[in-house]
Amino acid sequence: MEHWDRTLEEAKAERAKVIKEELVEQDTRFLAVYVEAKNSCLILLSEREDKLGTLAIAVPRPKDLIGPVTSSILLGDRNTVSARMFAEYVAAKKVKIALVSVYLERLSEMQAQTFFMHLIEKAVKKEAESESEKEASEA
Repeated sequence: MEHWDRTLEEAKAERAKVIKEELVEQDTRFLAVYVEAKNSCLILLSEREDKLGTLAIAVPRPKDLIGPVTSSILLGDRNTVSARMFAEYVAAKKVKIALVSVYLERLSEMQAQTFFMHLIEKAVKKEAESESEKEASEA
C-alpha cells in the first residue's frame, strides 16, 4: 500500500498548476488564467471576463542551439503583436512551449500591455513560490 500512496503523490505533483490573477486599472478588470504543465504554459489574458482571444504559440530553442524563440499566431487577427510578444517572453523565461491568448474589448494593445505583463509576472512568481514551498516541504 505504501508504494501505491507514493505513486499517487507523485502523480498529483505532476498535474498541471492553475493560477488565476486579476487587477483593476482604468476602471477595467484585467484577468489572467495561467496553466503550467510539465512541458508547456498556457496563459489566457483578457479584459472584463475570461475569454479566448488571439492565440499565439512560442517554442524555445533547444538548450544546445543559440537563437531567439520562434513564434506564430494560431488563431485570430487582433492583438497579434501582444500575443506573440507575451508568448515569446514566457517561452524564453520558462524554457517551455508557451501558448498565450489576448482578448481585448475596449482598450488597445498598447494600453493593455503593461497590465498584462504585470499579471504574467504575478502568476509566474506565484507558481515559482508554490514550487519552492512544495520542494521545501518534501525535504
